Amino acid sequence: MKRIVSTLALGAALGLGASAALAQAPSTTLRNIQNKGFVQCGVSQGLAGFSLPDSAGNWTGLDVDFCRALAAAIFNDPTKVRFSPLSAKDRFTALQSGEVDVLSRNSTWTIQRDTALGLNFAGINYYDGQGFMVRKSLNVKSARELSGASICVQTGTTTELNVADFFRTNNLKFEPVVFATADETIKAYDAGRCDVFTTDASGLYAERVKLAKPDDHMVLPEIISKEPLGPVVRHGDDQWFDIVKWTHYAMITAEELNISKANLDQMLQSTNPEIRRTLGTEGNFGEALGLSRDWVVRIVRHVGNYAEVFDRNIGPSTRLGISRGLNALWNKGGLQYAPPIR
Repeated sequence: MKRIVSTLALGAALGLGASAALAQAPSTTLRNIQNKGFVQCGVSQGLAGFSLPDSAGNWTGLDVDFCRALAAAIFNDPTKVRFSPLSAKDRFTALQSGEVDVLSRNSTWTIQRDTALGLNFAGINYYDGQGFMVRKSLNVKSARELSGASICVQTGTTTELNVADFFRTNNLKFEPVVFATADETIKAYDAGRCDVFTTDASGLYAERVKLAKPDDHMVLPEIISKEPLGPVVRHGDDQWFDIVKWTHYAMITAEELNISKANLDQMLQSTNPEIRRTLGTEGNFGEALGLSRDWVVRIVRHVGNYAEVFDRNIGPSTRLGISRGLNALWNKGGLQYAPPIR
């Protein structure tokens, strides 16, 4: 409270309005990022379509592209980001300690994480839900036929809690086979150490491509939980929280307004007031974030809008072949929705 009052007093002395004074309150995280010259981004240890390094150490994926969008917004350079591969067990500790600036690692938004862990979820960049994968040879058509099954699951995840809830609710028994990392879990399943593999549905499709014979396995129809996944920051730095949050919203807004990498230069000439506000040719909404007027232009030019990122990494034309579903825009039958830039 004292910090806010002093900021307002300083703003008044400088002839600034309350909103302008608050907008100029310093962001420790942003300042540190600018000083060191890169964003330190926590990602998974390897999940196809979301965050996966190749043999040369080049990272790709939906979560990776979000980190690159942050770098583009801040530096006008999507390469000014470094990636920290984190296990599910260690991911939140790494963020809390300041080891990473942001966590973009298929993490589920829950009340406990949002409050007791001192974290802020900055939006939902992928609406997901937990499912099950089995061998087709088991002739199982539903998760309710899995009583007595052994189930490979990663520890330290909502997945571990959800599977226990599902079997308890349905009066079924199961044997958990628990592993520390996603890679260990899927390898154990592939080796036949358990009957079932469970994780978020997106992860099932991502991990299936790693199996020795992917076509021998099927994803069961049941979705047993809500798994809203998105980027995470620490409590206590509102400006950085705003930057991460509005980077996500900018990519959604760009898709909604049909602003893409291909037509960006043409859109910069638009007379549509909503497009002009978004691209910074009218107004200067980047200033309140501590960014440049063209912050959205930088994101779209270097990374793309949400649809481009989705389609490039996990869409129907990729190995994962995931349809937009709940992740379509709100006006196309999905849940992706951004507050207005105005």
